[in-house]
Amino acid sequence: MRPDGRLPHQIRPVRIEKDFLKYAEGSCLFELGDTKVLCAVSVEERVPPFLKDTGCGWITAEYALLPRATETRSPRETFGRKGRSQEIQRLIGRSLRAVVDLSALGERTFWVDCDVLQADGGTRTAAITGAFIALKLAVKKLLEKGVLARDPIREYVAAISCGIVEGEVRVDLCFEEDAVAEVDANFVRAESGGWVEIQVSGEKGPFPWDRLEEMKGLADQAISTLISLQKEVLL
Repeated sequence: MRPDGRLPHQIRPVRIEKDFLKYAEGSCLFELGDTKVLCAVSVEERVPPFLKDTGCGWITAEYALLPRATETRSPRETFGRKGRSQEIQRLIGRSLRAVVDLSALGERTFWVDCDVLQADGGTRTAAITGAFIALKLAVKKLLEKGVLARDPIREYVAAISCGIVEGEVRVDLCFEEDAVAEVDANFVRAESGGWVEIQVSGEKGPFPWDRLEEMKGLADQAISTLISLQKEVLL
């Protein structure tokens, strides 16, 4: 039995509160079990130098843990992001750009801020899933205002963690499971079925390929569920 009583294929309860912030172009509070991530999108009427005069826009992300998001206080990343945070925010940005036609954004930058209010495992995948909702809301607002001529979002995207704990393949690991997992993985998939990114590591040694296939199967089902929940909020 898992620590919270779930079966291996079950994800934790999902709660989504859209338009959580008053001023952001798009925002949501995304909760996956006890993991809570506040996602907000801001639009800036300029692009990085490498995109200047190309007509294309950009999507970039920032990710941070609040000091008491975890059991003990973590210092604020006041003087630059730590390596883990940098890696995660790059993953968020790549995941969103994979499903967006950047040429339809115009020369604008969409800043996606993902702040973890409470961490209980799966923060990066929760951030991706919530960030897409915030992005979709921001795009909708700009379409209604006539700022964007067409919808740049080609399809939905969501993410989930998987792992092997005590020899068993499980989806959506909570912190208690993640801390002792033999294998740790994160899957990002677009609605059409294409995989955007797969991160897998053998934490306690090598593992056979068929176990990765098992994890991919559970992740595939879980992401389909998450995309359905995104649509319930957005449509």
